[in-house]
Amino acid sequence: MSPESQASEALPSRRRRTPRGGRHRGDESFLLPPGSPTLVLAVPGYARQAGTELAAELARLVEIEHTGQPAYIGHLDGDEASLYGVLAALRQERDELAAVVVPLSTGPDPALDRAVHAAVAAAPVRAVAAEPLGPHPLIAEALHDRLADAGLARADRIRLMTMVTAASGVIVATPGDATAVRQAEVTGVLLASRLAAPVFTASLNDEASVKAAAEQLRMAGAASIALAPHLIGAEPEAMLAPHAAASVGAAHCAPLGAHPALARLAALRYVEALSIALAD
Repeated sequence: MSPESQASEALPSRRRRTPRGGRHRGDESFLLPPGSPTLVLAVPGYARQAGTELAAELARLVEIEHTGQPAYIGHLDGDEASLYGVLAALRQERDELAAVVVPLSTGPDPALDRAVHAAVAAAPVRAVAAEPLGPHPLIAEALHDRLADAGLARADRIRLMTMVTAASGVIVATPGDATAVRQAEVTGVLLASRLAAPVFTASLNDEASVKAAAEQLRMAGAASIALAPHLIGAEPEAMLAPHAAASVGAAHCAPLGAHPALARLAALRYVEALSIALAD
């Protein structure tokens, strides 16, 4: 059977759900046929650390909103509920693809990527690694929502006018080094467009980076500043956000958490990786 015919049989079909109320009306979903490779979310850290319940909620959203099939969670540290253990427990017939591993990360992370690929390579079943969730416009949408939830931005997207919000400038604070900051700038530009306000990016791991971003915002005329954590909440850096905000006199919103946009992205990254694997 040709790769093209395999893809036509194994790839999930896209469907339009009945419109739902709320801000996420019209999300696209994917129907996975029986026997599709398992979607596994790769979560940084240990199984029992703070914030890991977010991964369980995202897995539930992926199942009920987008795929119709169970989604599993594999942690990248420790032996409990480890990614390798989850992959090793999957059943596989012949040389079929058993799993697609989606990194639960807002952007490329060299250390996380190495851990995911090492677990995939060591697994006794055939698996492939998908791209991280971001960068993607949906990340900016989710950050906007979290700022709005905290009263730091207008909930409705601004069109053709400038509105006064609780914050006149935003710092998108991401885990990682200068490379991670550059990658997060894509999200910053998209968020600035949504808010019609200046947005600068900074590293949560570097207090000087946050202070430099705050200074740039004030030089741009921002009288009040909000810090938006560019992370999901299970990352160790999540605990740094309140201190980073306080260090520059800024308010801050919650991490992205189990936002529906992230569940949608997880399903999308799964389908993208599955398409590539079936075409090879």
